[in-house]
Parts: sequence; structure tokens; C-alpha cells
Amino acid sequence: MTSPDVPFDGAYPRPQLVRPHWCDLNGPWSFAYDDDRVGTDENWPQDGAFDRTITVPFPPESKASGIADPGFHPVVWYRREVGEAELQSAGLTDAGLTDAGRGHQGDRVLLHFGAVDYRADAWLDGQHLGHHVGGQTPFAFDVTAQVRAATGPMTLVVRAEDDPFDVSQPRGKQDWQLEPHGIWYHRTTGIWQPVWLEAVPEERVERLAWSCDLVQGTVQVDLELGRRPAVPVTVRVELRHEGELLAEVAFRQDTPRSRTVITLPRQTNGQAYESLLWSPEHPRLIDAVVTLAATDGTTLDRVGSYLGLRSVGWADGHFLLNDRPRYLRSVLAQNYWPESQLAAPSADALRAEVQLILDLGFNAARVHQKVEDPRFLAWADRLGLLVWGEFPAAFEFSATAVQQTVPEWTEVVRRDSSHPSIVTWVPLNESWGVQHIAHDPQQQAFARSLHQLTRALDPTRPVVTNDGWEQVDPDLWTIHDYAVEPEVLAASYVDRQTIRGLAAGVGPIGRRLQLGDATDRGQPVMVTEFGGVRYASSEPGSWGYVSVGDAEAYEQLLRGLFAALQSSPALAGFCYTQLTDTLQEANGLTDAERRPKLDVARIRAIVLGEPAPTGS
Repeated sequence: MTSPDVPFDGAYPRPQLVRPHWCDLNGPWSFAYDDDRVGTDENWPQDGAFDRTITVPFPPESKASGIADPGFHPVVWYRREVGEAELQSAGLTDAGLTDAGRGHQGDRVLLHFGAVDYRADAWLDGQHLGHHVGGQTPFAFDVTAQVRAATGPMTLVVRAEDDPFDVSQPRGKQDWQLEPHGIWYHRTTGIWQPVWLEAVPEERVERLAWSCDLVQGTVQVDLELGRRPAVPVTVRVELRHEGELLAEVAFRQDTPRSRTVITLPRQTNGQAYESLLWSPEHPRLIDAVVTLAATDGTTLDRVGSYLGLRSVGWADGHFLLNDRPRYLRSVLAQNYWPESQLAAPSADALRAEVQLILDLGFNAARVHQKVEDPRFLAWADRLGLLVWGEFPAAFEFSATAVQQTVPEWTEVVRRDSSHPSIVTWVPLNESWGVQHIAHDPQQQAFARSLHQLTRALDPTRPVVTNDGWEQVDPDLWTIHDYAVEPEVLAASYVDRQTIRGLAAGVGPIGRRLQLGDATDRGQPVMVTEFGGVRYASSEPGSWGYVSVGDAEAYEQLLRGLFAALQSSPALAGFCYTQLTDTLQEANGLTDAERRPKLDVARIRAIVLGEPAPTGS
């Protein structure tokens, strides 16, 4: 269970801070384009003519939205009604808040957005609620005053601005051309993750962050309240595993933030402590309930959460999970769907994506140039998939790009740092946004600063400074190598000395692998992109790094490329390109509809380095 009252069903948008009541605002909304950017001047929040209907949270470029227009539309508007039914579902009493009465969950109302690309403004009954910048991260507005003033259904209006030509915005694989080309896909404009309402108490838990120390047998919780309490509150934390109470602590808090270390007595038994640890084979989760109480004992807030006991690190060329070498069998996951694009077509699709990756034999995924929905991470936590958290790049280096990247990356790390499935951070990829890092000291300084910022926010995970090449002192050496002949691929990774020679010069893609004072400190080496074999695609203009014409040749080449890396004693893992066909990129192990191109058992045997199964 994630909540003290409600089991995790995959739908709740914030799975590590759960209250039982919430209202899903996804579904039909009124919609309008504002190509001439006149909506604000013409007072569209109150008088706009919204002439179309869109299905939220799907971007208007997608078929699932009902709009399916991939053209250039820099400004879009949304509108829907919010009435008494929505407020009751969010946790308010029938009386609402008109008399400032306490509802059965809380006496304030928050309007949440999972993600809106890129700049967002919202109004409720014509009153401006606020502004948010950043297309990958959640935000919320307190709408209590508007709810109290309402005499009937309220009108919620959202304006989103996403300049398709502004390459200083973190945008990942969103194309700046009209049609997708190369490795770039359709744009994602506006709302693309859930919109929802929640009633909350005045005194409430705003944020929880969990970490652990396996050596000491402790859990650390960082707790942020919604405001500085007027009088001290009592915080009670209960940790359980499968119903067994592991620890319970209570402490007084009179500040907005606190940090508390909780000892788990069960972990003092060194012969049994591993029975609680999280791993892909045993994705055990510790359920947490956090309660705020007033001085008279009255419960003010009660939320559910969870954590995993595990450590991540590296030593002597090995990637370590729970202080044991762990070989990573990763796949590059674009998490892009034909009908809904970057937005998952349903909550169930997020679980299915995690399960598909595991079924194919992988134990890890590099979610590429996208900050994935927290529900995907929750399924990774539950099903046992290791995840690399990667940030979508800007395409230019400038003071503006830096200014827009740093705060949003900070929000990403803070949002996701408690997920045990995330084992590596990747703030930069292939020098996107730092295209001249090999020669520009400023760009090198930016890469180093992102590394150090990430370590300051989360010292518990390795950080890759620039995945693929041109790295400045990373925690992992990562190489992209699309050699199409297995023997050529194998020859580059025969042993550590061979890899050092490769790193000292020009790498497989024609780019230097290390820059400046980057040194070999025994970091693990991984080939984090390889393969890219195209087979069985009917997509016009599709491509791969190499193409084959039949299933037998496809299986033979896959087996050869995987075996080339699996045979290296110096590599700590790999990442195959890629999980699914994605538009013109037809190099997936499955097609765009998630149908495997070979029998699942045959792909799984290749990924695991096992003999081909018989009879399949």
C-alpha cells in the first residue's frame, strides 16, 4: 500500500505522497489556438471563444487529443468547468468552503498540473492563479479563495506557450522542423500529464524525501510542511513491511523543514539485513505513514508514502547495487506512443511499459530525453526495474539556456530522488546544448556545475556528466558505439587497457571521450548506446544504424552485437538502442505498438546471453 487508506492502483498522480481523496480533471476540455498571441489582450480567461474540444492530458499534436494537429502553434488555451461534484471528489464536504469549514480531508484546495510544456498560466473564474516555467515538472496553485467566493460552477482556464523555434528551452527530442526528421519527433505542446484537484489541511505535509544508510541500518526522512506552523506540531512516522512495524518515531516540529534519522532495529542482524533490501529480483518496499498532530492530539494531516532500502555506487570498475557488483542490461526507452506521443495513452500503459522491458530480459532502462511520469517510476519501484533519470536537452548554449535548465533540473532531482528504481542521473547527453564543449571552457564549466549541483542535491547516486562522449570527470564512463559488425564492436572493449586507449583519443562516433582533467579513477565503463538495428518497418522514410531483411538475419545480428559486449570483462553494462520503433526511427526490438519483432523468449535469451530457446 502507498496510502494508509488506499492501495496503489497506478492512477494516483503523486505516488510517494498520497491522500485518499482527489479529483481527476482529465478528459474533455474546450480548446483554442492563439497563433497571433492575442488571447491575453482580448481577455480570453473570461471572454475567450474556445471553438474546439481536446482530451486532456494528451498534447494537441497527438491523435488521442482529438485535435491531431502537429503544426506550429506557439500558444494554446484550455477551458473547463469545475463544480461541486469535483470538489467533493477532491475531499471536501457537501458544504464546501463557503463558511471556511473543514472538509473531511482538508480546508484548502490545490489545483495540480503534472506537466505543461512549456510556460503555463492559469485562471479560475477570471482570477489569475499563477505562472510556471518548465515543461517536465509538476506545479500547483492554491485555489481556496476562488472556491470560497464561488456561487456555482467555476471556469478554469489555462494558457500554455511553447515556442517551437526556441532552442534555449529544454526540449529533448522535440523537432524544430515541421515534420519529424532524423532522430527528432513531433512536438509536445501544453498539458501532457494529469491535471487534478486535492483538498488539503492548512497544516500539511508538502514534501517527503527518503534516503537510507545500509551500513548504519537507518532511514532518513526530509519533511517539508506547507508553511511554518503557528504552534509546534507533532510528526509521527511509521514504517512497515508487509504489515510488520519496523519503526515508529514521533518528534516536535516548529520549522517548515526537518530532517530525522530513524533506526531500523531489524537491520542490526547482519545475517538477515538483506531480507529487507530492494533489488530487481526482490523489489521490496517499505510502507510509510506520516501524521501531523496538533498539541491536543488532533490529527491535522495523514499521508502515505513508501521507500526502498538500497544503495548505489561504484568501485574498481564495477557498478554497485547494495554494495555488490551489478551488471546493467539496459534498453534505451523513448516512452513515446503512436496515438499519444510523450503522454502515456493510459495509466495502465505505464505499467505495461515497465513489464515489457523486464519481459525482454533487461534489468534497467534509460528513459531518453524525457522526465517520465512519476507513475512509471512507481511501477519500476514495484516491479524491479532500474532507471536512469535523464533530462531533455536545450539545443543551444547561452545564459538563457543555463537559466532555464538549472531550476528545472533541480525540480526533477527533488521530485524523483526518493524512487529506489532511479540509480543514475544524466543531466546532459551527447553534448546536446553544449555542442562545442570540447573547446569551450564555459560549456565545460556548465557540465561540471550540473554534475556538482546534482551531487549537492543527491549525493547517493552516480552522475553522468555527458552521456556518450566528451565527458568531464564523470562517475561512470559511458560510450555510444554503433559499430555494425560484432567483431569490430568486441575489439574495442577487450580489456580495461584497450578501453583506456580508446578514451585517450577519438571515440567510435568520431568524438573525444574525455576532456580536460577527466581521469580514470576506476569508474565503471558502459556502452550506453549500441545496436539500432532496423527490421520489419513499414514507416515511410524509416531508418536504422543498420538494416536487415528477414527474421533470421535480424536474430543473428542481434545475438552477435549483444555477445560482443557481453564477452568483455571490462564493461559494467550496456544499453541497447532501442525498445520500440518510434516514428521514422525503426530500430526497436518491438514495433511502435509494442509488438516484439522476434518471439519474446528469443529476445530475452539474447539480452541475457543465453542459448536460443528450442521450439519457439
